[in-house]
Amino acid sequence: MNKRSFLRTSASAGLGLLFGDEVWAELARLPASRLAESEEFWGTVRARYRLKPDYVNLENGYYCIQSQPVLEAFIARVREQNYQGSYYLRTSQVPDKAAACEKLAAMAGCEPGELIITRNTTESLDTVISGFDWEPGDEAVMAVHDYPHMLAQFRLMARRHGMVNKLVTVPLDPKSDEEVVEVYAEAITPRTRLLMVCHMINITGHILPVRKIADMAHARGVQVMVDGAHTFAHLDFRIPDLGCDYFGTSLHKWLGVPLGAGLLYVRKDRIPALWPIYGDGSNPADDDVMKLNHTGTHPVHTDLAIADAIDFHNMLGAERKEARLRYLTEYWTSRVRGMENVVLNSPSDPARLCGIANAGVRGVPPSQMAKTLLDRYGIWTVAIDNNGVQGCRITPHVFVLPRELDALVTAISEMSATA
Repeated sequence: MNKRSFLRTSASAGLGLLFGDEVWAELARLPASRLAESEEFWGTVRARYRLKPDYVNLENGYYCIQSQPVLEAFIARVREQNYQGSYYLRTSQVPDKAAACEKLAAMAGCEPGELIITRNTTESLDTVISGFDWEPGDEAVMAVHDYPHMLAQFRLMARRHGMVNKLVTVPLDPKSDEEVVEVYAEAITPRTRLLMVCHMINITGHILPVRKIADMAHARGVQVMVDGAHTFAHLDFRIPDLGCDYFGTSLHKWLGVPLGAGLLYVRKDRIPALWPIYGDGSNPADDDVMKLNHTGTHPVHTDLAIADAIDFHNMLGAERKEARLRYLTEYWTSRVRGMENVVLNSPSDPARLCGIANAGVRGVPPSQMAKTLLDRYGIWTVAIDNNGVQGCRITPHVFVLPRELDALVTAISEMSATA
């Protein structure tokens, strides 16, 4: 497909051009839950990705490849920026990036003045952790399964400022939301200032009841920071829906932006108290979120590609995308759950899963399981072996077909039979 064809089928052109107006009119009548099973629809979406034939890609939670329309738009931006050189940086960079930020804020459901573009989730959340004015004895609450780099940043703050970190363990398969909320509630004391919680646990796919946790913490005077690395452009929500004070995510995951872009949301009234990591010669005001965003000269073409990725995401539709990812997850987990020697390290309630789940085989080390899946069955995954979770994380994206998941189920079945 040439560049002109890509532009004709870009997100802004709409789904009618992808499917044909008559076909799309028929498909558009279907609710998202029904459309999730339409191989005609998702097969056409799949054609907008360039996929390696060497393996089935079930490791999209680390990095989701860009669709071809987004990739072509990104390459065009790189060429244009290189063509204009410093002229572009001194004349158009700031307003263009502001426009991308406004579009991102609209998708996130917040004000542009509450959001900055970062490089990834780690940078976003570490900006908050480092920006707190910690005093000796202050406490922060987090979970053992939270992302290692954020836990390391909290440990650094403990060494530097004498604050105290309290770790909790969230049940793999809770019977209710309240069971999860209570785990965090029991760790809070009068000295607790910040609670970090995953929207979706990266190693198991467990979707946590973040709004209930945030409401509980706020009632006790505790601020809440959400690790949304695996939910933005994955689940259909707006950041204010979560009731949190801070939210960070990586846009190279489920939104499909080129590597090097993330998002940090800071509720407006929380901005003044945060210290920036780097000084900014333009001296932004204390209540200006841009005080947290001084990064020097950087690859602005990556930031600009956010707008193209949002167009493609909006073309698919957030509700339709989430429904498809839930369908794919339930499709394979329901087939392996209960198999002899198979351990599903994810909640049994389908409502608590979308796009990410984890399965292991008793007696088979996760690293060996991942190697066997790739070498023998041509299935690319990632081994997880920490915090009581032993298995392979499975993360299909919208271009994955059920027959490819059938191959996964067959592989797990054969591996479990010889375990």
